[in-house]
Amino acid sequence: MTNKTTEEFSNLARFAVEIASDKLASDIVMLDIREMQSFTDYFIIITVDSQRQMNTLLDELSISLKDKGRSAHHIEGSSHSGWLLMDYGEFVIHLFGPEERIYYDLENIWNEGKVAFRIQ
Repeated sequence: MTNKTTEEFSNLARFAVEIASDKLASDIVMLDIREMQSFTDYFIIITVDSQRQMNTLLDELSISLKDKGRSAHHIEGSSHSGWLLMDYGEFVIHLFGPEERIYYDLENIWNEGKVAFRIQ
């Protein structure tokens, strides 16, 4: 693992948000949850319209972040389930289908987190 500052992690998380936006994902939210717990700094919550878009975004995020020197510690879920989690340590990316986003309701669960960035 590289020795990076909080600002560098924030910039990498914002880079992931930009990739999702470029790939036409919707309702993208980056929550700063540093003051709430210690396992990660940011949650990035993203809605996709289809399994195909989820797989495309998974590939694009993996490749682009790897090019920046970051690989996911682990990936959970699948496009078939409508939910994917990509854990990068300092930030965690959640990709949801529309129904799964409503069901899991992470923004409500983590409502004490600060919205660092939002793209409708």
